[in-house]
This record gives sequence, C-alpha cells and structure tokens, in this order.
Amino acid sequence: MNVIDPLTNPIKDYAWGSRTAIAALTGRPTPSPGPEAEMWLGAHPSGPSMLRRGETERTLDEVVAADPAGELGEATLTRFGPRLPYLMKLIAVAAPLSLQVHPTAEQAREGHARGKYVDPCPKPELVCALTPFTALAGFRPPREAAELVAALGVAELEPVIGRLRDGQTSQALRALLEWPRERRRELVSAIAAKGDDLVVRLAELYPEDPAVLAPLLMRRHELRPGQALFLGAGVLHAYVDGFGVEIMGASDNVLRAGLTPKPIDVEELLRVVDPAGQPLEVEPEGHLYRTPAPEFALGRAHNPRLRLTGGLPRILLCTEGEVLANRRRLAAGESAFVAARVGDVELHGRGTVFWAQPNLA
Repeated sequence: MNVIDPLTNPIKDYAWGSRTAIAALTGRPTPSPGPEAEMWLGAHPSGPSMLRRGETERTLDEVVAADPAGELGEATLTRFGPRLPYLMKLIAVAAPLSLQVHPTAEQAREGHARGKYVDPCPKPELVCALTPFTALAGFRPPREAAELVAALGVAELEPVIGRLRDGQTSQALRALLEWPRERRRELVSAIAAKGDDLVVRLAELYPEDPAVLAPLLMRRHELRPGQALFLGAGVLHAYVDGFGVEIMGASDNVLRAGLTPKPIDVEELLRVVDPAGQPLEVEPEGHLYRTPAPEFALGRAHNPRLRLTGGLPRILLCTEGEVLANRRRLAAGESAFVAARVGDVELHGRGTVFWAQPNLA
C-alpha cells in the first residue's frame, strides 16, 4: 500500500540532555521527569522507530528487512545493502558531550574484524541548529593553541605547550590523556583558576580530566538556526549546548578522548584522530544540505511548496507549525517514513519540515 507511514520514536535519556527542548517540541509537559538527550528516527537496532502501516505496527528495521527493495529502492539497496544507511535525531544538549571521534569506512571495517568496533560502518554526521548551538570541532593551528595554553601560566603544562609549538598536536593530546592520575585534580584546579567560562564549566563537571583544556586546543563554532556543520571521520569534536536536528551514518562507532566517565582507548584514538581534520560549514543547495558522505543528505523547508522525487527512503520530521506530505498531516514533533516505492511526495503547509535521505543523487 503506497502510503506515508507515521513513526513513533524512542527518546534517549543520557545525562547531558535537556528537560525541556524535546518535550516542548513534541507537545508534552515540561520539564520532563528526567533528561531527554536524543530522539532517534530510523532503523538502528539500538533504538528503531515504530512504524504504523494500516492496523499493523512494527519497528522500522523489521519493515525494511521484510521488503528491502520496496522500502529502500534499487539505488539505496545496491549502494548500502538491505539497511537504512542513515539515522536522524533531535539532539538537545544541556551539558557538554564527551570529546569524540569516528573512524573512516576502512578503519571501521578493519577494526570491526579485530573486535575493536561494534559494527563495520563509518559514522559521519551533520547537525543543523534549531536554536543557537555551540560545538567544539577540529584543532586550532598548533602554535595558536600553544599560546593560549601558555597564557594560563600553569608551569606543569610546559610539555604540552612544547609539543604544540613543535606542531605535534597528536603528541600534545597524548600527554594530556596519559597525565598521571594522582596529579590530575591538582592540574585541573590550576587550569580552572585561569581558564575562560567554558574551561571553568568543564572543570566543574570533570575535576580530574585534563581534557578540560579542549576549548583552548580546538575551534569553537557558534551556529545560528538553520546553519549546519558536517563532521567527517577523524575530526575531534564535542557538542557544548543547543538544540538541533542531527543526521549521521547508521553506526555506533565512537572513540572518546575525554570529558566522560567511559573508558578511553588512547592508542586507537590517536590512530584515528586527524590533527588536520576540520568540520565543514554546509550551506543548503536549494533545500538540501549535501555532504561528502553518501549515507545521507538533510533537507529543510519552511512553508514548503515543493515535490520530492520518489525512489529514495525518506524520513520526514515537522519541527514547527503544520505540513502536509501528500495527504499525511504532520504537526510539530510528528514524523513519518516514506518508502521508496511511494513515488513523489508533495510537501506544502505553514511550518518547517526536515527530511533525511541517502545522498545518492
């Protein structure tokens, strides 16, 4: 049956999440009982959306597995196999996320084969701001970072400063990650006494993590609503605060570099991180934010009157007002799946709609 199917989406309660952003958008009471960090829209096995088709309700991954050709279309099936290659999210950042990086496709395949990664897929990602959104992403030029760290006047950081002045960003990062555990609290206290507001905030959250220096080592990006940032493999990053729509390759492969209680694999991290890697500020081409990643493109339209050509699997998400997708009404916070077999989709209404699709055109 060629209809557009409504979705019900799981919400992840990670500690850094907001108690207002997702709840307000989806029309639920605020504040929510606990933090709500992400709403997942997709077929990832760790949190698939529920799809209602007629009187039947199944997870989206089950729907795709039952008819890959019809749900995904020939182009997507040929390129990625019988799986939805992207995962779309609402992401609500009330406290900074961990510093992290993702492997390339080749690194993911090789690492998965030796048991290092949970799946063999890369995890490029793009975030489009719904509110002002702050991210740390990509390293500063090493000499610039060296001067910022030196300005703190913390003598213990001379080994880090020296490596940065020599252009050895990875080795400076190693020095921080391998800082003797018994001396970390003293170091972080000294950094916080001279650092800026973000350094102080991080030090309060992580009083024994030298990675609180990240704002001095990395570039800060301030996105306005509608602006988007693409993070490819090897780019060290951390979201700091804000609310946005995120889209990524459907993978769980994450390496953490700090600002987290979770384990850190220093050697694997330094193998994957690209000291020269930088994010890309992505401008929409028409209505599409296209990226170097084939797994996804993100569409966005305000008060739309447009047609989406059929043949690709899409997820639609209304973030404001009301939009009609063919005859399917989507209010703010509501979403739907469009199978490849459905054909063209007419979007119109008074509101804002995002959509996810493979980046194959």
